Amino acid sequence: MKGYIVETRNLKKYYQMGENTVKALDGVDFCVKDREFVAIIGKSGSGKSTLLHMLGGLDRPTEGEVLVEGKRLLGLKKEQLAIFRRRKIGFIFQNYNLVPDLNVYENVILPVELDGRRVDEEYVDRILELLGLSEKRKALPGTLSGGQQQRTAIARALAAKPAIILADEPTGNLDSVTSHEVLGLLKMAAGQFSQTLILITHDRDIAQLADRIVHIEDGRIVGDTGKGSDSYA
Repeated sequence: MKGYIVETRNLKKYYQMGENTVKALDGVDFCVKDREFVAIIGKSGSGKSTLLHMLGGLDRPTEGEVLVEGKRLLGLKKEQLAIFRRRKIGFIFQNYNLVPDLNVYENVILPVELDGRRVDEEYVDRILELLGLSEKRKALPGTLSGGQQQRTAIARALAAKPAIILADEPTGNLDSVTSHEVLGLLKMAAGQFSQTLILITHDRDIAQLADRIVHIEDGRIVGDTGKGSDSYA
């Protein structure tokens, strides 16, 4: 469909566990507009993380397809998919995944350097300033608080100038006050740099920060509402 940066069509992911078939995703049709902020909410095991991994090309579906900027991810070879992911999609995970021997600045620019591209230092400086990390640019991850480490992970995801940010429970290891602060900064940064943001969470308060809330249950979308509605609950 025109106007969508991300789209899934009849997306299915089945696993065999002994004699049982686990339907992690069971026919998901899902679309996200350019620059939209969407929260996907659901209980543990509902399929929300599986969906995010499919959107990011980290896993292959049993059936159906994923399109990002009109490209069929299944149509890309392994190396093409890796390059596409590096350039188009920024990932933020619950466990930060920072390199302990690299300082904040080095961690942030790492994906750009791995892609063989020139680092836009002015752009990175803007990101660090926006996320309150300018004074921590030479600090090692082990000296940072949890919130500072997650903000560094956000800066790293933004630095490659991806079209889409995929965040999987990014505040799961943070207290509620820090969680809202970090998510507020992520939302502001994504808006300022014209990026689409798709967030996985089980926290309904966090989900309320989004433009749109999608509720997933047993591998199926059971609710899709605008901000402020509680009909997804």
